[in-house]
Amino acid sequence: MTIQRIHHVAYRCHDARATVEWYQRHLGMDFVLAIAEDQVPSTHAPDPYMHVFLDAGGGNVLAFFELPNAPAMGRDANTPEWVQHIAFQVGSVDELLATQLRLQKAGIEVVGPTDHTLFQSIYFFDPNGHRVELAADTATPEMQQRLDAVKWAMLEEWSRTKRAPKHAAWMHEKELGGGAATA
Repeated sequence: MTIQRIHHVAYRCHDARATVEWYQRHLGMDFVLAIAEDQVPSTHAPDPYMHVFLDAGGGNVLAFFELPNAPAMGRDANTPEWVQHIAFQVGSVDELLATQLRLQKAGIEVVGPTDHTLFQSIYFFDPNGHRVELAADTATPEMQQRLDAVKWAMLEEWSRTKRAPKHAAWMHEKELGGGAATA
C-alpha cells in the first residue's frame, strides 16, 4: 500500500455555513462538497449531520461536521491549546505577513510571526475555536539535510529520556539574539 495524499481531515464546527464562509473569506478556500445524512453511514446511528468540504490546496481537503444533536463542542482540557492545530503552507514570508495584516484588520487576533528557523508562522483561531497556523518555509537544503541526519538519534534519545535532545541546537542559537523560537 502507498498513501497518495490526505483525502481529508475532519473537525467539528458550530455552524457549517458560517465555517464555510469564514474559510472562504479569510483563507481563500473553495467550498467543494456538502454531504448531509440523518444516519451515520459507518455506525448506522441515527444522528443527523452536515459534512462540508473545503479545498485546502494541493489536493488536500479540510472538512467539518455540524452535529446539531450532539453535546456542545469541547476540547481536551489536558492538552494545551497550542498543541492541537492545523497548519497550512503559504508561498512566502511576504504573503504570510500580508495575510497577518488582513486577518488583524478583520478583527482576528494573530500571534506571530514566530521564527522557527525552518519556517515562519502565524497563529489564530477559526470561529469554532480550532487553532490555525499559516507557515512560510525558510529552510535551506543544508538545514534540511542536517535535520534529516539526526532525526532518528533525536527520537531515540527522546524515547529514553523524555528530555529535548540537543542534536539540532543550532536551530535555536539565534534565540540569544532574539531570533528563532519554538511552538
